This record gives sequence, structure tokens and C-alpha cells, in this order.
Amino acid sequence: MSSGSRPVLPMRAGVPLALAALVCAGLLVSGLRPYDRATWLLETCWVLVGLPLVVLVWQRFPLTLLLSCLLALHALVLCLGGHYTYARVPLGEWLQDGLGLTRNPYDRIGHLMQGFVPAILVRELLVRTSPLRGSRWLAPLTVCACLAFSAVFEMLEWLAAVIGGEQADAFLATQGDVWDTQWDMFCALVGAVVALVLLSRVHDRQLSVRPAPLRAAERRGP
Repeated sequence: MSSGSRPVLPMRAGVPLALAALVCAGLLVSGLRPYDRATWLLETCWVLVGLPLVVLVWQRFPLTLLLSCLLALHALVLCLGGHYTYARVPLGEWLQDGLGLTRNPYDRIGHLMQGFVPAILVRELLVRTSPLRGSRWLAPLTVCACLAFSAVFEMLEWLAAVIGGEQADAFLATQGDVWDTQWDMFCALVGAVVALVLLSRVHDRQLSVRPAPLRAAERRGP
């Protein structure tokens, strides 16, 4: 370790449990009388699937503290948007009034998070399961993966619009913007790039302190 680097302590055992409890509480509260139950389910399905999946694989594939906190934060953003719908979130209305915007910007915040958090998730998966650690291709491939996920999400929104018609408006949250799909993907791109620029060094330090037996198991693979 160089003299200028900062030591990074392993994550305490109680932190994952606390984060999981926080997400469960947020999910429970958001599910109490949401604006639209179908929209709530569509917005929070990622949490309903993702949290059990993380718990299921935790013993074999524990995540870094950084990624764990980001996933919990993203889950809360999804829960809040699911409860109110993205066009009606009070935080977004406050920003809209304060900044003089023509629309509730919470949807843009959600799509920034859709790039910001998956960037660290994809980066961690690639570093730990592929030969890309230290490669100059790590960052661009991470951004490409985030854009691919964003594109798939937009296609799911299109499918919801085809199936649900006007009933899907609360889920789509376009708020009359004909360029909403392009803005959503651009926000995801910006979020992914910003995450890599700001957090890559911190992420690398946390990845370097994983237990040696776990690193060996990851090298062997399944």
C-alpha cells in the first residue's frame, strides 16, 4: 500500500442486515395505499426480485459496502417513485417549483440512478468474474452494459404502453415529452459515466480487501 492510499476496512457484519431492513421498510411503506397499485408493482418489481436474489447469493458472493449502499439507495428511489408515480413525487414537485421547471424532474433523477448504480454493479461483476480487472476496456464496457439495460427498460415501457394503453401513463411518466425515451437513456449514460469517474478508485480499494479465500473461489469459478 502506498503512503498516499487510505486503508479500507471490511464491511461490518451488521451493515448488510441493516441495509436489507431499511429496504424492506421502504418497500412496505411505499406499498401502503400507493397512487396506483399496478404502477407500484411495475416500479418496485426490481426491488421485489433483487433483494431476495442478493440475500440468496450473499454467502457465496458478498458485495462491497459501496455497492450495497448504492443498491439500497436505488431501491428507496424506486419505492418512492412507485408509491407516488414519478410524475407526482413531492420531492420532484418541490424541485420543479424551486427551479422553475416545466415538469416534475424525479423521473430524470430515477434514470440518472438507473445508470449510476448499475455502473458500479456491472463494474463489480466484471472485476470479480472476468479478466477485465485493470483493463482499459473495463470502463467503456461497463457504460455499454448500462446503456443496454436502459434500452431494455425503454422497450419494457413501450410494451407496457402497447398492452395498457392510457392506463400505463402513470408508469411511463412521459409528462407530454415526445423525447422522453431519449432523455431517459441520456440520463442513464450520464449517471454511468459520473459513477465511474467519481467512485472507481473507492470501488477498487474496497474490492482489494475481500477475503483471500473468496477471491480464490471466484478465480476457480463455479
